[in-house]
Amino acid sequence: MEYRNELKFMVSDSDLERIRYRLLPLMKQDEHQGIRGYRVSSVYFDDIYDSYLSENEAGTDNRKKYRIRLYNGDSELIHLERKSKYRGMTGKMKQKLTREEGEFLIAGNLEGLHDKMASEDDFLLREVCMEILRKKLRAKCIVEYERFAFVESTGNVRITFDRNVSGSRQVESFFEEDIVHMPVMPRGWHILEIKYDELLPHYILQAVDTGTLRRQSFSKYCAVRRIVG
Repeated sequence: MEYRNELKFMVSDSDLERIRYRLLPLMKQDEHQGIRGYRVSSVYFDDIYDSYLSENEAGTDNRKKYRIRLYNGDSELIHLERKSKYRGMTGKMKQKLTREEGEFLIAGNLEGLHDKMASEDDFLLREVCMEILRKKLRAKCIVEYERFAFVESTGNVRITFDRNVSGSRQVESFFEEDIVHMPVMPRGWHILEIKYDELLPHYILQAVDTGTLRRQSFSKYCAVRRIVG
């Protein structure tokens, strides 16, 4: 697994729009998004001690968390992901899931995943199943937001604008459309994330520099857990 640099900022509506218009002539837009971007929905897992939550809030350097993610509510494109942080950098591993497999994981139903647990190809699914057995890993909350993304091949740069971050405890309804979400950010504030390998081109750095941005540690998972429990 490769690790990347990841910078996060809380950004106001006006600054986010200013940065977006600066980047439009400089970077390509994510080819998978429409004019307005796309909706990201994730259900996050944690153990009975909320270890991942505690480690995240404490800023523990070597940590991980598991989630199931889908885009625009499309149950045909589901991924199981493990996001890790090591020495200040982040890495991600993922594999595709069917809706049925996702429902089994969310329900903690390992009997329905018996064949997958024996498959070497489904390494990440097997890993999560073992965490369910050993640490009582359970689905804890849903995190949802609207994302608009820019990409640049030089430095493998990806800049994302995540608007209207919200959350829910209705994990059993993750694949449904009528979930009630609660906002977790102050009104008019959103998240800007910058990810890159080793090099962040200077012209991109200049474009995002509004003079007011301050880098900070921010976890959408933690923010949602503080609001919804």
